[in-house]
Amino acid sequence: MTALKDISTIDAPRIDLGAPAGARVIVAMSGGVDSSVTAALAKLSGYDVVGVTLQLYDHGVAIQKKGACCAGQDIQDARRVAEAMGFPHYVLDYENKFSEAVMEDFADTYLAGATPIPCVRCNERVKFRDLLETARDLGGAAMATGHYIRRVDGPHGPELRRAYDASKDQSYFLFSTTKDQLDYLRFPLGEMPKSEVRRIAGELGLAVADKPDSQDICFVPEGKYASVVERLRPGAAEPGEIVHVDGTVLARHQGVIHYTVGQRRGLGVAAGAPLYVVRLDPAKRQVIVGPREALMVARIRLKDVTWLGDGEGEAAAKAGTQVAVKVRSTRPPAPASLVWDEGWAVDLAEPEEGVAPGQACVFYSPDEDHARVLGGGWIAATKAAA
Repeated sequence: MTALKDISTIDAPRIDLGAPAGARVIVAMSGGVDSSVTAALAKLSGYDVVGVTLQLYDHGVAIQKKGACCAGQDIQDARRVAEAMGFPHYVLDYENKFSEAVMEDFADTYLAGATPIPCVRCNERVKFRDLLETARDLGGAAMATGHYIRRVDGPHGPELRRAYDASKDQSYFLFSTTKDQLDYLRFPLGEMPKSEVRRIAGELGLAVADKPDSQDICFVPEGKYASVVERLRPGAAEPGEIVHVDGTVLARHQGVIHYTVGQRRGLGVAAGAPLYVVRLDPAKRQVIVGPREALMVARIRLKDVTWLGDGEGEAAAKAGTQVAVKVRSTRPPAPASLVWDEGWAVDLAEPEEGVAPGQACVFYSPDEDHARVLGGGWIAATKAAA
């Protein structure tokens, strides 16, 4: 174990988690540098810290890859940090919960012709639901995580806001956090740049100070989504046709799970102009392709919407409230308006391409920096631009 310096000499901020001094705080520890620094800062700030790490799959047969989270080495890294900082650490077996709530949903969503975001499902159904209840059972006054997002006390209660470090902001993946959960959660890294977090880890002598960030999806090796779906649903992928938007059959495919909306490469179709996947029709086992302009979407229908803004969300939609939205985690928020079209929907001020069912549409405040997260929903269907 790496010996720590005298903590009185450590240049690290003391954090206020909105709980009395000495109160118990549960810290969700993935074994990475972010959650490790979160736990260490909570300990240095005088809280009674309990670290909890989730074992999300059987590590005897689990996919092991560099940069994965919640793998066997990550559990050991979290334990080493807890021992070095002097607080208890527990490993909880959530394998069955993770399989049912995240991996099975991942496979079913792909087979339905949509594009899932398992990291959101993990936050929504495992970390911020089941783990949060466990944190309460452990007597925690709050639960802290290493997510890059801010929790701000507003006039009507806690608000969720984008992180100070825009390059690390995780608000897109946390849109389904409920108001009740937000009351209990804390995100102390939301005000810090990543470089400062690594500096603190180094100052503390934590072994994870230089550990690479987790990449992609923890249970998907090398981004090969189809192979995971085939393993979870053997024989479910059926061959079918690749069809042009004009109705022309262009080729055959080996299963819609091998394609996503907006995809250009690997279509296996020879054409004079670039073609993109426009939509998937799993019932007919068809992959519909067309020119880039066929990807443009003007209206997005949503389901399972979470509203974090003030007042009632349905009223905000029916009033045509102006917002900014992100339809992909890597895109900046763009102007839009909420609408009510037999349910939640969004009208984009400018059409966007590659909007895929199964992904998330996240609402932000319409001000210049789009800082406040107003909620979001799952993309159920799209309407093409005129």
